[in-house]
Amino acid sequence: MNQKPTITITYCPKCGWMLRSAYMAQELLHTFTDEVHGVLLRPAEIGGVFTVEIDDKVVFDRKTEERFPEIKELKKLVRDIVSPEKDLGHTDKITK
Repeated sequence: MNQKPTITITYCPKCGWMLRSAYMAQELLHTFTDEVHGVLLRPAEIGGVFTVEIDDKVVFDRKTEERFPEIKELKKLVRDIVSPEKDLGHTDKITK
């Protein structure tokens, strides 16, 4: 039996990013209820950290990208790993 992946959001509590992390966790749990084991919020010990990992694979790193992910972007990144066939509805639609 395959174990469902766990998403980990590591955030800087000193930077005040806990609420942002909680919002993203809520959105990911709502979208991927059946596909993931859960979402773990982990306070970083180093300032300025904001990363999203699936199991041990980094999916998004704020320092590398020099920005935070948009929730639509994050859902697509997670979907591509945990459930590539999943339709994200309006999030998958290309807007101009």
